Amino acid sequence: MNDAHNLDRERFGAVLTLMHRIRAFEEAAIAAQKGGLVLGAIHPSIGQEAVAAGVCGNLQAADLMLSTHRGHGHTLAKGADPLAMMRELFGRAGGTCGGKGGSMHIADFGVGMLGANGVVGANIPIATGAAHGLKLQGSRQIVACIFGDGAINRGPFLEGLNWARVFDLPVLFVCEDNGFSATTRTRDMTGGAGAAARAQSIGIPAEEVDGNDVLAVDAAARAAIAAIRAGKGPVLLHCRTYRITGHTAVDPATYRPAEEVEAQRANCPIHRLRAVLALSGMDRAALQQIHDRAVQEMNAIAVQASETDWPDPAAAFSDVQDMGDPRERAY
Repeated sequence: MNDAHNLDRERFGAVLTLMHRIRAFEEAAIAAQKGGLVLGAIHPSIGQEAVAAGVCGNLQAADLMLSTHRGHGHTLAKGADPLAMMRELFGRAGGTCGGKGGSMHIADFGVGMLGANGVVGANIPIATGAAHGLKLQGSRQIVACIFGDGAINRGPFLEGLNWARVFDLPVLFVCEDNGFSATTRTRDMTGGAGAAARAQSIGIPAEEVDGNDVLAVDAAARAAIAAIRAGKGPVLLHCRTYRITGHTAVDPATYRPAEEVEAQRANCPIHRLRAVLALSGMDRAALQQIHDRAVQEMNAIAVQASETDWPDPAAAFSDVQDMGDPRERAY
C-alpha cells in the first residue's frame, strides 16, 4: 500500500465508500437469497472490491464495460442504481433488465454496462467487438472488460486479445484473479506464468497488480486507460485478489483451509484502505460511519426491492425479436 502521508483522503474516502457499498450490496443479496427472495445463483465478489473500484473509478461515464457472472460490484462501480440492481436479482419490475436477466446477466446500458455473462470468457470477444465498433466510429470511448482467471484457459481469451492487438483496439482487459476457477485452484490447471505473460506473448502490454491494494489498482488502471485513450491499443491488467466467500452464495468452500480464508480477511482491500486512511489522519469514527451508512443503504434497498411488484406478464415477450418461422426461411 502506498505512502499514507501523501494520500488524497477525499478521493480515497470516496473509494472506500464505494467498496463498502459493494460489500454491503453483496451481503444484502446473500441474506435475501437465504430468505427465498433470489431464486437464481449469486456469485459474490466479497474481498474483490478493489478491482471494481480501482478500475471503474478511472473510466468516464461514456466508456463501456463488460463483466462476468460475478458482476454486481463492477455494475455498481460503473454507476448503476443499486435499487434497480436488487430488483433485477429479485426478478421484480423496475430491474435493470426488467427482472428478466437476474444476477448473472445484469446490465445497464444507461451507464455503459453492456452486461454480465454467465458463460466464462464470453464477455471478452463481445468487449473486443464493442471496442472495434468504437474505433470505426472514431470515438474516444474505451471498453473495460473484466474476467476471471479461469477465463484465460478458454478460447475466447486468445481470440479476443489477438483481435484487439491486430487492430489496436481501445480496450482494457482486466483479469480479476481470485485464485480459484470455481472450486479448483487456478494454479493447478493453468500452464505458464498466467494472464499477463499470455497477453505479452501476443504483443499486448500487461502488468501484474496486487488486486487487494486499491491504490495500486487505481494507479495501474489510470496509466493503462490514458495509454489506451491516446490510441496505443489494448492493455491488460492482471489483478491478484481473493474471494472470501465460496464460488456461489451457497458454496461452503470446504476445498480450502479455514485459516487461509481468515488470513485473507485481514488482507482484504477494505481493511487495508481503512488502515491507510486512518494513518493519513482520517477519524476512525468517520471510517465506521462509512461502513454503517453503506449497510443501512443496502438493507433498506433490499426491503424496498422485496416490496416491489412482479413484472406484468404481458411484458414477457417485449424484448424478444421475431425472426420468422424457421420452417419457411433459412438463416
